[in-house]
Amino acid sequence: MSDRITVEGTVQAGHGVASGSAAYSPYPQGTLEMQRPFFADLGLDLSPYFLGTLNVSIAPWGVQLRDVPFHFPLLRWTHLHPPETFSFWHCTLEFQAKAYAGLVYYPHPETKQTHFQPASILELLLPKVAQISSGDRVLLQLLASEIALVRLEE
Repeated sequence: MSDRITVEGTVQAGHGVASGSAAYSPYPQGTLEMQRPFFADLGLDLSPYFLGTLNVSIAPWGVQLRDVPFHFPLLRWTHLHPPETFSFWHCTLEFQAKAYAGLVYYPHPETKQTHFQPASILELLLPKVAQISSGDRVLLQLLASEIALVRLEE
């Protein structure tokens, strides 16, 4: 990646809604499975990725969007709540001496109704990463042309 930003992170447990693994969710097949055809119609193919997110805390950092390659405003993907805005940008996760290319999945918080993430959590779409679990330390590479890191208030 040219113009890359490297930031350390820690894997965090997620809500399980994106993957459909949550015990109590109105989306038993997972939100990503439901959203996938809508994203495909708009030009984003999620087939290379596991249909669940790997949540990584980059605290004390958050992100400010710049020129993200995929931005889908007010997408109506379910009848259960109003449309949501989504952005995606490129990332590479490094874990146990292996690199995994993927995307950051960013449902804009101003259009979300539930399952909020702290501003320091990035939700990653990646191929399946073996042996990774909550608490593991990782490195993330992001493109400075797509996002900027911003220090969050404590």
